[in-house]
Amino acid sequence: MSRSCLAVILAAGDSTRMRSSMSKVLHPVAGRPMIAHVMAAVASTGVSAAALVVGRDADAVAKAGAVEGVTVEAFLQAERRGTGHAVLTAKDAIAHGYDDVLIAYGDVPLVTSATFTLAREGLADGADVVVIGFHTDKPTGYGRLLVENGELIAIREEKDASEEERKVTWCNSGLMAIDGRKALSLLEKISNNNAKGEYYLTDLVEIARADGGRVVAVDAPETEVAGCNNRAELAALERLWQERRRHELMLSGVTMVAPETVFLSYDTEIGQDAFIEPNVFFGPGVKVEAGALIHAFSHMERAHIGAGAEIGPFARLRPGATLLSKSKVGNFCEVKNAEIGEGAKVNHLTYIGDAFVGAHSNIGAGAITCNYDGVNKHVTRIGANAFIGSNSSLVAPVSIGDGAYVASGSVITEDVPADALALGRARQEMKPGRAKVIRERALAFKAAKKAAK
Repeated sequence: MSRSCLAVILAAGDSTRMRSSMSKVLHPVAGRPMIAHVMAAVASTGVSAAALVVGRDADAVAKAGAVEGVTVEAFLQAERRGTGHAVLTAKDAIAHGYDDVLIAYGDVPLVTSATFTLAREGLADGADVVVIGFHTDKPTGYGRLLVENGELIAIREEKDASEEERKVTWCNSGLMAIDGRKALSLLEKISNNNAKGEYYLTDLVEIARADGGRVVAVDAPETEVAGCNNRAELAALERLWQERRRHELMLSGVTMVAPETVFLSYDTEIGQDAFIEPNVFFGPGVKVEAGALIHAFSHMERAHIGAGAEIGPFARLRPGATLLSKSKVGNFCEVKNAEIGEGAKVNHLTYIGDAFVGAHSNIGAGAITCNYDGVNKHVTRIGANAFIGSNSSLVAPVSIGDGAYVASGSVITEDVPADALALGRARQEMKPGRAKVIRERALAFKAAKKAAK
């Protein structure tokens, strides 16, 4: 859309009902602050500038609201005198004279760019104000949208609505778009001549019509414009976001055995023909390529899983874990800041941290990289086609050459050349009959202890 646009995002609420030590809009949905979701949606609409109306945690909210490609300016709302007053806090930004002005809320994280685009199209068609509404079978408590001959004539709050008007199920979401050339003059006509002495943004409908302007309403899905006032509603928004994203991924070719048990982050990427078993958690920054298999009860964060790779069950991939194609990280394994080469296997009960594992190498059960000396982290390098025996400890910094073999139970503190066999364990000693003596001594002690009671 070639028209210039300013988004005014209201994010100055005190979070009273959230019972929280931080601003409501900083609470995350899918691992991302609610305000960031809203900003991403307006940015995708073609908005060139945004005015953040902030209050509590102003600096943190402004930082969370930063989005690439959009000039964002924060305006501090010192008083809370209604939605109309909140919008006018950004008066200096509105005065720049954009074609369109979008009004959004920082606690409506499910809103999409399509809804904002629809509202802007209404302005392009000649409307002065476009109100975004939603249909619901539970309209109680919402302002009703009253439409005649295709135009919105009023937003009637429930306490002021007649019995017939209360039957209307098209309700006000609070989101709207205003003709940028008229926005400031219309907003400044909002009065506080009401019982609460507040300035209501909804008054714009009748103000614009009284000036001979045209006001229309457009429809959005109810779930998309849902706001958040408390922790229960936050959980509901999370559920709705997860359902929507799972559905998108499954339509793109991802298999989820029990989708309701898979939890995604806002930036999770999963390729076609990936297979996700139940009870899997994707933290931020995870990319899964085509054909990968994620077994049940696995947890990933800032990790890259290559094509055809396999992880789990009960695997944990921490930040920096990179699995190349057809590699495997099996059950009860943890990988952190490490690259697992093509076709390499880290099968079970293993920790690989700050390491490079070469292609087609095998890491036995219980093997670990000892990467931390109490102060610094050190790197372990394992070449291609190497074999690391079970219950081995590789004390970094250390390198294992291509094709090398580390015997089970070894503690490796020196580099192992290519194709060498390394053994780093104490020599086994045999004490015939000693086990019987130890057992009889233990039984005698137990009996004496029991007799003494």
